[in-house]
Amino acid sequence: MKSICTTLLLLVALQVSAQRISKVTMSETGTVETFALELDENVVVNVSSTGEIGEWGIEIYRGRTDRMVERLEPYTGRVDYFRENDNEAFRGKVRSIGMKQFTYYASFDEELLRGKLKSIGGVAVEYYGRFDEEKLRGKIKRIGSNEIQYYSSFDIAFAGKIKAIGTTNITYYSNTEDKAIRGKVRSIGNSQFTYYTSFERRELQGNMKRGTRLQYINGMKFFIK
Repeated sequence: MKSICTTLLLLVALQVSAQRISKVTMSETGTVETFALELDENVVVNVSSTGEIGEWGIEIYRGRTDRMVERLEPYTGRVDYFRENDNEAFRGKVRSIGMKQFTYYASFDEELLRGKLKSIGGVAVEYYGRFDEEKLRGKIKRIGSNEIQYYSSFDIAFAGKIKAIGTTNITYYSNTEDKAIRGKVRSIGNSQFTYYTSFERRELQGNMKRGTRLQYINGMKFFIK
């Protein structure tokens, strides 16, 4: 009995870890472009900050931080789509990739959520709703156990910028900083970023000076475009 319970717990753990956030692509000013989620068979699927499925494929260079190999190879396994007789909010959308099933909010759900990704496998995707701040409505709030936080409108200088993903905090240069660097990412976790200021060579102003645009931080790959 004990061995059966142990096996079940292991399967649950593998199910959850297989759909974790593996990569975050964002701008220097804190706008998230995509969250990349790991599936089985080294498949990665990109999801926008508002819950739309983007590109997917095989990450053959997993674990590397060389920007030249940041590409997905075509997945040749089975991919199914919802059909014409399925709910209008998600007909034509991806139904499964390999063994992983995708679900979406239907036409009878809250208007703000209709057609958005609801789950991948056993991992739920939650959103900021109509009772949240206007700038946040419709954006992903949580993927599995990872909460996605944004700066509120009370933080005037940073309003709407990504604030944290899970336990990884993100900070920015404030409006009191040099005009060439204000609003840009200052830190992600313990990783610091600096930029050329308006007192330096004109062609360099605002460009990243120190820091790596592609790196692993707290188990996630961050790519600053």
